[in-house]
Amino acid sequence: SMSTEKKSPTDFVKFIYGRPVIVKLYSGLVYKGVLTCLDGYMNVVLEQAEEYENDEFKSRYNDCFIRGNNVIYLAPND
Repeated sequence: SMSTEKKSPTDFVKFIYGRPVIVKLYSGLVYKGVLTCLDGYMNVVLEQAEEYENDEFKSRYNDCFIRGNNVIYLAPND
């Protein structure tokens, strides 16, 4: 896991690439999956994604593209 030493946003992104993440949207939806792409607009691509609404499983996707302006936060999920 990440240590407490100072990290840049770039370090964080490198750390979470290829790892399980949680993406929360303004709509309240939550996606959990493996981060495969993240760009400067916070557009996110997940593989093996699961969609949750009010902590309830809704759907599963092989690949999932999430537009960055919908994202509240992106966090590691391990």
